[in-house]
Amino acid sequence: MTFAGLSWRRLAFILLIAWGAYHHWQQRAEQHGPGVIAADSPQQQSISHPSSFLLNNYTITPLADFSLQARVLSTQRYQLDRAAQLAPVDLALGWGRMSDETVLSQISISQSGRFYFWRVEQFPIPREEIQSHSANMHMVPADDTIAQQLKSIRVGQRVNIQGQLIEAKGADGWTWRSSLTRTDTGNGACELVLVKSLAVE
Repeated sequence: MTFAGLSWRRLAFILLIAWGAYHHWQQRAEQHGPGVIAADSPQQQSISHPSSFLLNNYTITPLADFSLQARVLSTQRYQLDRAAQLAPVDLALGWGRMSDETVLSQISISQSGRFYFWRVEQFPIPREEIQSHSANMHMVPADDTIAQQLKSIRVGQRVNIQGQLIEAKGADGWTWRSSLTRTDTGNGACELVLVKSLAVE
Protein backbone atom coordinates (compact mmCIF):
# COMPACT_ATOMS: atom_id res chain seq x y z
CA MET A 1 0.00 0.00 0.00
CA THR A 2 1.34 3.43 -0.87
CA PHE A 3 0.70 7.05 0.04
CA ALA A 4 1.59 9.57 -2.68
CA GLY A 5 4.02 7.07 -4.16
CA LEU A 6 5.63 6.14 -0.82
CA SER A 7 5.34 2.79 0.92
CA TRP A 8 4.04 2.87 4.47
CA ARG A 9 7.42 1.66 5.72
CA ARG A 10 9.25 4.50 4.00
CA LEU A 11 6.64 7.02 5.14
CA ALA A 12 7.00 5.79 8.73
CA PHE A 13 10.78 6.16 8.45
CA ILE A 14 10.46 9.72 7.15
CA LEU A 15 8.06 10.62 9.96
CA LEU A 16 10.43 9.12 12.53
CA ILE A 17 13.33 11.19 11.18
CA ALA A 18 11.15 14.32 11.19
CA TRP A 19 10.07 13.67 14.78
CA GLY A 20 13.67 13.15 15.85
CA ALA A 21 14.74 16.39 14.18
CA TYR A 22 11.93 18.30 15.87
CA HIS A 23 12.72 16.76 19.26
CA HIS A 24 16.41 17.69 18.84
CA TRP A 25 15.44 21.25 17.90
CA GLN A 26 13.12 21.58 20.90
CA GLN A 27 15.77 20.32 23.35
CA ARG A 28 18.45 22.59 21.87
CA ALA A 29 19.21 25.13 24.56
CA GLU A 30 18.98 28.84 23.83
CA GLN A 31 22.43 30.30 24.46
CA HIS A 32 23.12 33.25 26.76
CA GLY A 33 26.28 34.81 28.03
CA PRO A 34 27.07 34.98 31.75
CA GLY A 35 24.76 37.03 33.95
CA VAL A 36 21.25 37.02 35.34
CA ILE A 37 18.58 37.25 32.62
CA ALA A 38 15.49 37.18 34.89
CA ALA A 39 16.22 39.19 38.01
CA ASP A 40 12.87 39.48 39.78
CA SER A 41 11.04 36.94 41.88
CA PRO A 42 7.52 35.88 40.83
CA GLN A 43 4.72 38.27 41.81
CA GLN A 44 1.65 36.92 43.56
CA GLN A 45 -1.53 38.42 45.02
CA SER A 46 -4.18 36.40 46.84
CA ILE A 47 -7.75 36.41 45.51
CA SER A 48 -10.21 37.04 48.33
CA HIS A 49 -13.47 36.04 46.62
CA PRO A 50 -12.65 33.76 43.69
CA SER A 51 -15.21 32.77 41.08
CA SER A 52 -14.91 29.16 39.93
CA PHE A 53 -15.40 28.12 36.32
CA LEU A 54 -15.20 25.01 34.13
CA LEU A 55 -12.19 24.15 31.97
CA ASN A 56 -11.90 20.79 30.19
CA ASN A 57 -14.64 19.43 32.47
CA TYR A 58 -12.76 20.42 35.63
CA THR A 59 -13.86 23.05 38.13
CA ILE A 60 -11.13 25.68 38.35
CA THR A 61 -10.84 27.92 41.40
CA PRO A 62 -8.30 30.78 41.19
CA LEU A 63 -6.20 31.10 44.33
CA ALA A 64 -3.88 34.00 43.45
CA ASP A 65 -3.02 36.28 40.56
CA PHE A 66 0.47 35.32 39.42
CA SER A 67 3.15 36.66 37.10
CA LEU A 68 6.81 35.97 36.53
CA GLN A 69 9.74 36.38 34.19
CA ALA A 70 12.03 33.38 34.29
CA ARG A 71 14.56 31.31 32.38
CA VAL A 72 13.46 27.88 31.18
CA LEU A 73 15.68 25.28 32.85
CA SER A 74 13.87 22.24 31.46
CA THR A 75 10.63 21.41 29.67
CA GLN A 76 8.61 18.21 29.71
CA ARG A 77 5.44 17.20 27.88
CA TYR A 78 2.89 14.79 29.33
CA GLN A 79 0.20 12.88 27.47
CA LEU A 80 -0.72 9.74 29.39
CA ASP A 81 -1.41 10.85 32.96
CA ARG A 82 -4.75 12.31 33.98
CA ALA A 83 -3.19 15.68 34.72
CA ALA A 84 -2.26 16.04 31.04
CA GLN A 85 -5.91 16.88 30.34
CA LEU A 86 -5.22 20.17 32.09
CA ALA A 87 -1.45 20.66 32.00
CA PRO A 88 0.21 18.99 29.00
CA VAL A 89 3.51 20.82 29.65
CA ASP A 90 5.63 21.30 32.77
CA LEU A 91 8.31 23.99 32.85
CA ALA A 92 11.18 24.04 35.31
CA LEU A 93 11.89 27.75 35.70
CA GLY A 94 14.63 29.78 37.34
CA TRP A 95 15.03 33.42 38.31
CA GLY A 96 17.66 35.51 40.07
CA ARG A 97 20.98 33.67 40.04
CA MET A 98 19.12 30.55 38.86
CA SER A 99 18.84 32.33 35.50
CA ASP A 100 22.60 32.91 35.24
CA GLU A 101 24.45 30.65 32.79
CA THR A 102 27.53 30.73 35.02
CA VAL A 103 25.54 29.12 37.84
CA LEU A 104 23.43 26.79 35.69
CA SER A 105 26.47 25.34 33.93
CA GLN A 106 27.34 23.73 37.28
CA ILE A 107 23.89 22.22 37.91
CA SER A 108 22.46 19.12 36.25
CA ILE A 109 18.69 19.52 35.72
CA SER A 110 15.99 17.06 34.63
CA GLN A 111 12.24 16.42 34.89
CA SER A 112 10.24 13.23 35.32
CA GLY A 113 6.92 12.15 36.80
CA ARG A 114 5.77 15.76 37.29
CA PHE A 115 8.86 16.56 39.36
CA TYR A 116 11.98 18.67 38.69
CA PHE A 117 15.35 17.32 39.81
CA TRP A 118 18.71 19.00 40.18
CA ARG A 119 22.15 17.71 41.06
CA VAL A 120 25.50 19.36 41.77
CA GLU A 121 29.00 18.17 42.48
CA GLN A 122 29.79 21.40 44.29
CA PHE A 123 27.26 24.11 45.13
CA PRO A 124 27.74 27.23 42.96
CA ILE A 125 25.21 29.04 45.17
CA PRO A 126 23.61 27.97 48.48
CA ARG A 127 21.15 25.05 48.39
CA GLU A 128 18.40 27.27 49.81
CA GLU A 129 18.81 29.71 46.93
CA ILE A 130 18.54 26.96 44.33
CA GLN A 131 15.33 25.77 45.99
CA SER A 132 13.74 29.22 46.44
CA HIS A 133 14.73 30.61 43.03
CA SER A 134 13.59 27.73 40.84
CA ALA A 135 10.44 25.65 40.59
CA ASN A 136 8.63 23.06 38.54
CA MET A 137 5.38 24.57 37.29
CA HIS A 138 2.45 22.73 35.72
CA MET A 139 1.19 24.87 32.86
CA VAL A 140 -2.57 25.00 32.20
CA PRO A 141 -3.15 26.86 28.92
CA ALA A 142 -6.15 29.19 28.90
CA ASP A 143 -6.66 28.65 25.15
CA ASP A 144 -5.35 26.74 22.15
CA THR A 145 -2.93 29.49 21.10
CA ILE A 146 -1.17 29.41 24.47
CA ALA A 147 -1.19 25.60 24.37
CA GLN A 148 0.78 25.68 21.12
CA GLN A 149 3.18 28.30 22.48
CA LEU A 150 3.90 26.17 25.53
CA LYS A 151 4.71 23.13 23.40
CA SER A 152 7.28 25.09 21.38
CA ILE A 153 9.25 26.50 24.35
CA ARG A 154 12.93 25.53 24.50
CA VAL A 155 15.45 25.29 27.30
CA GLY A 156 17.29 28.56 27.87
CA GLN A 157 14.53 30.84 26.62
CA ARG A 158 13.18 33.61 28.81
CA VAL A 159 9.43 33.56 29.36
CA ASN A 160 7.00 36.14 30.67
CA ILE A 161 3.89 34.53 32.12
CA GLN A 162 0.71 36.19 33.38
CA GLY A 163 -2.04 34.12 34.93
CA GLN A 164 -3.31 32.61 38.14
CA LEU A 165 -2.38 29.90 40.61
CA ILE A 166 -5.35 27.56 40.75
CA GLU A 167 -7.03 24.54 42.25
CA ALA A 168 -8.65 22.04 39.88
CA LYS A 169 -11.35 19.52 40.86
CA GLY A 170 -12.87 16.68 38.88
CA ALA A 171 -16.44 15.50 39.20
CA ASP A 172 -15.16 12.34 40.95
CA GLY A 173 -13.42 14.36 43.67
CA TRP A 174 -9.93 14.31 42.14
CA THR A 175 -8.15 17.50 43.24
CA TRP A 176 -4.98 19.24 42.09
CA ARG A 177 -3.95 22.33 44.06
CA SER A 178 -1.12 24.76 43.44
CA SER A 179 1.57 25.56 45.93
CA LEU A 180 1.37 29.17 47.07
CA THR A 181 4.98 29.64 48.14
CA ARG A 182 8.37 29.40 46.45
CA THR A 183 10.16 28.00 49.49
CA ASP A 184 8.56 24.56 49.76
CA THR A 185 10.04 21.37 48.28
CA GLY A 186 8.90 17.84 47.52
CA ASN A 187 5.41 16.54 46.82
CA GLY A 188 2.86 19.36 46.56
CA ALA A 189 5.52 22.05 46.09
CA CYS A 190 4.83 22.68 42.40
CA GLU A 191 2.79 25.57 41.08
CA LEU A 192 -0.35 24.87 39.03
CA VAL A 193 -0.52 27.88 36.72
CA LEU A 194 -3.43 28.92 34.53
CA VAL A 195 -1.51 30.71 31.76
CA LYS A 196 -3.51 33.62 30.35
CA SER A 197 -0.66 35.43 28.63
CA LEU A 198 2.73 34.13 27.47
CA ALA A 199 5.64 35.89 25.82
CA VAL A 200 8.81 34.03 24.86
CA GLU A 201 12.20 35.64 24.26
